[in-house]
Amino acid sequence: MTEGLRERKKRQTRQRISDIATGLFLEHGFVTVTVAEVAEAADVSVNTVYNYFPAKEDLFLDRGEAVVDRLSGYVRGRRAGESAAHAVLRALRSDVESVSPSIGLFAGWADFMKVIHDAHPLRSRLWEIQQQALAHLTNTLADEAKAADGDPMPGLIAGQLSWVHSTLMAWIGDEMIKCRKPAEVSREALELLDEMEDLLSEKVLNYAVRSAE
Repeated sequence: MTEGLRERKKRQTRQRISDIATGLFLEHGFVTVTVAEVAEAADVSVNTVYNYFPAKEDLFLDRGEAVVDRLSGYVRGRRAGESAAHAVLRALRSDVESVSPSIGLFAGWADFMKVIHDAHPLRSRLWEIQQQALAHLTNTLADEAKAADGDPMPGLIAGQLSWVHSTLMAWIGDEMIKCRKPAEVSREALELLDEMEDLLSEKVLNYAVRSAE
């Protein structure tokens, strides 16, 4: 569906407010900057800010919905003959190989993570997003595998795939904080993904294989 003018303006306004807020948080810290100061810098009202962002944390972690659906999206988009785990591993390898900013492979990632580290509300919100993603992935796997009610496997598989993703992200974050070059971190991250895949059981690797149609 083509995006209408109204929707495009709303999206642009939301992004502009988020970008301005992020700049302020990076410069002054999350706790120090108020929503009123963000509104003033963005030349909008405080109510407008809250219309787009229900909580202050959402101004910085503004892509929470995309993060919640990331692994589920990889699973839903798996190829014929491909399992859920292999779809996730393939997508993560693609992000790593392309040195994608979406997984922290950019020079400013250390500054971004410092803001989160220094603000308990952001750490709490990030944990909440991770838990939402895990629950969402569990439901997606249950749907894709046509699991019976009460079947523990979707939750067990979701836990393993979430572990792969969170471990990769944490490792990349730790290395980028050392001010290393993204391309160098990318090469080593691929090796880490290979090692994690070796630790996954055949049951995990072969769960929810999409039938050839």
